[in-house]
Amino acid sequence: MKSIAILGSTGSIGRSTLSVAESYPERFQIVALAAGSNLEAAYEQARRWQPRMISMAVEPDASVLRKRLKQAGLGEIDVIHGTAGTVKVATAAEVDFVVSAIVGVAGLEATYEAVKAGKTVGVANKECLVAAGELITEEARRQGKPLLPIDSEHNAVHQCLRGGRLEEVERIWLTASGGPFLNTPRSEFSSITVEQALNHPTWKMGKRITIDSATLMNKGFEVIEACRLFHVPPSKVEVLVHPQSTIHSMVEFIDGSILAQFSVTDMRLPILYALTYPERIQSDMRFPVGNLRHLDFCPPDMNKFPCLRLAYEAAEAGGAKTVALNAADEVAVAAFLDGSIGFDDIPRIIEDAVSASNSGKLVSVAEILEADAEARRYAQERIVAVRKKTARPRATSVV
Repeated sequence: MKSIAILGSTGSIGRSTLSVAESYPERFQIVALAAGSNLEAAYEQARRWQPRMISMAVEPDASVLRKRLKQAGLGEIDVIHGTAGTVKVATAAEVDFVVSAIVGVAGLEATYEAVKAGKTVGVANKECLVAAGELITEEARRQGKPLLPIDSEHNAVHQCLRGGRLEEVERIWLTASGGPFLNTPRSEFSSITVEQALNHPTWKMGKRITIDSATLMNKGFEVIEACRLFHVPPSKVEVLVHPQSTIHSMVEFIDGSILAQFSVTDMRLPILYALTYPERIQSDMRFPVGNLRHLDFCPPDMNKFPCLRLAYEAAEAGGAKTVALNAADEVAVAAFLDGSIGFDDIPRIIEDAVSASNSGKLVSVAEILEADAEARRYAQERIVAVRKKTARPRATSVV
């Protein structure tokens, strides 16, 4: 029986992890949850799974949850809150496996502390590895524990790498759908609306990741993740546009052999893989091989999608550059979503923030969070400057 803690239990990855646990009750026990600010979902999860502890983002929500659980006869569940609560969930003595699925840098400290505590961690949080991948992977190596990717692309790479040694890898291929503007002329990018950018051709996701997919920044983040997770330089990670999104990733070896991974587009499968590694166990998730009739591939246009170029440059530089990349992107995407800037302003603001950031290695979570805050402040200043310069309304009806 494997004891599991979930950071971000009310999000899509958290819910999918609980679904996997429900399908294999003889294998998995949910012992700790970090539920964020979704009070109703947290209450239902606590009632259903009866973990030993559950953490909320803020104390008022924790107080309400504590009272409701006591009324339901579940007063023995320890209800905690804040960053300290999330860290406590991630490092609880009885936990074997931690699923890191809190969106943004909010989950960074708890993820790092879980690794330091010798836990096996399944990583579904891009921002942790983009901002602090060097720090986290170094600590994982010190602890002798695997970091198991849950993102479908990196999970696919992990599976392909079981076919050869790391020193035999020629390159890693990450596939990208190309987003909604794959065939849109760059000259039209200034007039792209929020509604258009949120209309992803393949996936239904949260707003930020959908915009990141439209700019190809999401794929840029994945390049950085791959460098950190698999200890390869950016020159060995290539992006290939694959609109069908059938093949999740490929690994090319030095003898010319290429292994590709494809499966159903169901996040429960990479979660199950991570939770049971190095085993593979029976599941009912099957891919219809007949769907492989038509597969298209082409290189990405980095002039048209400069965010991908910026990610490669930040990956090469490392340190504060990747922190600034992530922070500025989050700020710029939020500004686009609320109509403050245009779609084509996003990469400009990110490039300015990354250029202004310090180079050099960051050696602690505190330094990373300080660099993150500084990049956010700079990006906000650039947004104000852009708004003053353009002084034109942006089309958005999406809140």
